[in-house]
Amino acid sequence: MSQKANLLIVDDEANALASLSRAFRLAGHEATICDNAAKALELARAQHFDLILSDVVMPGKDGLSLLGDLKAEGIAAPVVMMSGQAHIDMAVRATKLGAIDFLEKPIATEKLLLTVENALKLQRLESENRQLRQRLGKHEIIWTGESMQKMMAQLERVAASESRVCILGETGTGKELVARTLHERSPRASGPFIALNCAAVPAELIESELFGHEKGSFTGAAARHLGKFEQAEHGTIFLDEIGDMPLSMQAKLLRVLEEGEVERIGGDKPISVDVRVIVATHRNLETLVRDGKFRQDLFHRIYVFPLVLPPLRQRREDVPALIQHFSQQVCSQNNWKPIPFTTDAIQELQAHSWPGNVRELRNAVERVMLLATDGVVDLETVRLAVPQFAAETRPVAGSGQLAERVQSFEREAIVAELRRNNYHITNAAKALGLERSHLYKKAEMLGIDLRALRQEAGASQDES
Repeated sequence: MSQKANLLIVDDEANALASLSRAFRLAGHEATICDNAAKALELARAQHFDLILSDVVMPGKDGLSLLGDLKAEGIAAPVVMMSGQAHIDMAVRATKLGAIDFLEKPIATEKLLLTVENALKLQRLESENRQLRQRLGKHEIIWTGESMQKMMAQLERVAASESRVCILGETGTGKELVARTLHERSPRASGPFIALNCAAVPAELIESELFGHEKGSFTGAAARHLGKFEQAEHGTIFLDEIGDMPLSMQAKLLRVLEEGEVERIGGDKPISVDVRVIVATHRNLETLVRDGKFRQDLFHRIYVFPLVLPPLRQRREDVPALIQHFSQQVCSQNNWKPIPFTTDAIQELQAHSWPGNVRELRNAVERVMLLATDGVVDLETVRLAVPQFAAETRPVAGSGQLAERVQSFEREAIVAELRRNNYHITNAAKALGLERSHLYKKAEMLGIDLRALRQEAGASQDES
């Protein structure tokens, strides 16, 4: 059988218990036996069983009563009923009470094992469906602006193909989320999605993680281990932070990509694999190639279709939608009522540069919601939970020569401070360490239209 299970067998006949438990154990399962319904209910309350197999006719409480009690107490283990006195009415009653199958004694071992295997498959599918329902929204790409629109259009085009994709972006921009979306919108969506962070696995273990090993192939290899490539068969393997993969492993990965075969450590023959490969990195691979830290031939194998994720500071228009999405997630996870964000709180969050990108924003949203008073996230709450980043930690905006970069940074800093102070000139100037008149002159020199900014935000016009 493909899945080892923990079974509970309930029958008042000792011989039946012995033969059934022996058949299941020979098939690789664990079996707990019980000769009455009352004891079976206690066992089901106390521990988890993947499946319960119960006789119907027993002294005292019968199997149908046990089935009713199990369902009434919310015990989710699937139940298969069996009886040597079976008739149609009994089978109908069992089905109505929630049994997934009804077997007539004597039961052939092959039929019994097949019934259990099918029951376990059904349980696994139901579990996967529950997980998928829980994931709805959790792994959703949220965007409204033009910068992400272009990326999403490219994603849709390449998802339906078998092309290798290289996802580029800063840490926290959502590279794994994009990889999952590519998989879920591809013809391989029904197959597995297997991820490995190349930077998180020690160099001496990464080969085993990717390609697997045979029992006894090295110290500590107590059993055969299937690597990520074999686990991803007919699906997608996602190699995150591939720029951090050791050079020695890059050569072995290149062979897998060229031949479509892996060889387990300690193995004596290659194993064909059918997987789609998606990689991601926050590094500049072309620079690594020039510096001799990344193989050029591997670069050409993986860099078939690059997808570039913009950092959050370049897609500020998406921040309000992301805040709404994350706040709904937090409320759902904690069974809270919706917690609204005031307009100035959203503007404050939108003004930050978010060096940690979407991941950092997600954490900040949860933090401000925990600190919210009176069921609302306001400007004061945001300033308490998300201190202003020091200027030296912020990335310098713009491009070109130094003077252009400095002007771009000054422009961004002034606009951000104005937003934080609800476009109150005196307060913004004080926060920036400037005289009020100096701020006006600086804004004019940088091409910042203060009046237009205030009108756009609906701010007060009491200062001119």
